[in-house]
Amino acid sequence: MTSAVTSFFMLAVQRSCLLLVALLLASIDAHAQAAPVDYPLAAGDAVRVQVFQNPDLTLETRISESGTISFPLIGTIRLGGLAVGAAEKRIADALKSGGFLQNPQVTLLLTQIRGSQVSVLGQVGRPGRFPLETASTRLSDMLANAGGATPGGDDVVIVTGQRAGQPFRKLVDVPSLFLRERSEDDIVLQGGDVIYVHRAPVFYVYGEAQRPGSFRIERAMTVMQALALAGGPTARGSRDRLQLHRQQDDGGVALLTPRMNDPVMPNDVIYVRESLF
Repeated sequence: MTSAVTSFFMLAVQRSCLLLVALLLASIDAHAQAAPVDYPLAAGDAVRVQVFQNPDLTLETRISESGTISFPLIGTIRLGGLAVGAAEKRIADALKSGGFLQNPQVTLLLTQIRGSQVSVLGQVGRPGRFPLETASTRLSDMLANAGGATPGGDDVVIVTGQRAGQPFRKLVDVPSLFLRERSEDDIVLQGGDVIYVHRAPVFYVYGEAQRPGSFRIERAMTVMQALALAGGPTARGSRDRLQLHRQQDDGGVALLTPRMNDPVMPNDVIYVRESLF
């Protein structure tokens, strides 16, 4: 009986150890996949450096303002501006050239991003500069950090920056990220990116309207909807005698007679004329 209990206990311990190792490996693998391989390390980033079969060389630290860390045996080493893979190679080369290890296998995990920031400008609740908390921060996350677009903000945001050393610019229709499941447009941000939310396009109504003024253009808005938003014609006005002033590409203004189901364009001016009777 004692032998059977001992065997059962040993088997349970072995299974627990295997499960713990599997969970640790999965956690490390998921964390490593969170950071883009081309992410350039920057001052303030928190990193964990491990050397295979050398646990005494494990180091958790932040990259200094000068872009360096102090690593056991090799001292100060510059990692700022390097991608994760290049930083691992630099540490391994230093350990090898210093005669400390023959074939060092170095793993660097980016545990927190602080050095890289993104600017959010324009029609948002809290414009400013925000740190990239993780290497997988997406556009929607950063817009949420900035309080989202104001009621006067456009649905389309502009993201500019650099990718692979080349200028980068992308227009993203934010509602379509969720309404049309275009998740591929919810891009992963990088340090130095700028997000700009322009004011929403507007149209104008004047003349014999209940509430003349300027109004935000909603998606697929028609002249009928625009007129309804302005409260419709007054008792003296006529919906059948509308004039539409529309700006042309050459800078001129065209005078049109719109139909009720015509689309409204940015900066359109709708004039509600008096009824003939």
